[in-house]
Amino acid sequence: MEPHPILSPDTVVRTLRAAGCVYAEDEAAILSEAAQTPAELAAMMGQRVAGFPLEHIVGWAQFRGLRITVTPGVFVPRLRTELLVSKALEVLRSHQHGHTTEAEVAAGRDHSHRVVVDLCCGSGAVGAALAHEHSGLEMYAADIDPAAVACAGANLRSVNGHASCGDLFDAIPIILRGVVDVVVANAPYVPTQEIAFMPAEARLHEPDSALNGGADGLEIQRRIAAQARSWLRPGGSLLVETSMRQSALSARIMAAHGFAASISHSEELDGTVVTGRLGDRANTSQ
Repeated sequence: MEPHPILSPDTVVRTLRAAGCVYAEDEAAILSEAAQTPAELAAMMGQRVAGFPLEHIVGWAQFRGLRITVTPGVFVPRLRTELLVSKALEVLRSHQHGHTTEAEVAAGRDHSHRVVVDLCCGSGAVGAALAHEHSGLEMYAADIDPAAVACAGANLRSVNGHASCGDLFDAIPIILRGVVDVVVANAPYVPTQEIAFMPAEARLHEPDSALNGGADGLEIQRRIAAQARSWLRPGGSLLVETSMRQSALSARIMAAHGFAASISHSEELDGTVVTGRLGDRANTSQ
């Protein structure tokens, strides 16, 4: 068998640029690092030219300085979602540990550790980043997609986090009801009719369950806001990623379920997050 010709860095960059890759130089460097042989580099480059997401090809995505494992078919963490991590860290750092609640006493727990739930976790990037940047978190992640949960489990293993498969809070241990400090959710928020206009990388290679937010894009957010109140401790917070266009409605959804809601936006990251906080009085059942 003839050896595969060695591809020069310039050739890789030119090929990627011709295929429409905006950051061809950066992508070429990532592919060259990941490939073990010239033949593997050629195969990877062929996949990229064919439209496969770079992160699925090399098996990881960069997120807040971490290499997050991402396998084919799993939602790729976006740069804008780093704002969700930043706002959750602000919440965690600004709230002092409260008194141990009746729910925690009943569960045989004290409030020595913060409990965070990451819903619609995908690869687990948000939970992994939070646990790496804030010590002492009990991290529980959940997603309806088994492939995503497998990735999240791998990404959370080093921080002793837990990833479970199920529909929103159905995947969270019932013993945590009423004792969660923060719920974060990058729930799908693309309206169903707009899926067809998304970039092919997302539309063809990421699961519909990670993109499709229903008629107005906020159906999953409504379900989360309705359920979160009974899982959060007094003073707990719910944070969701949304779009700037949808943010006012996302805030109204939270307010309708008893949260004091605020909107944050980052031009740099092109990210928008709505934060809802419960009052300090004990929660009641929804």
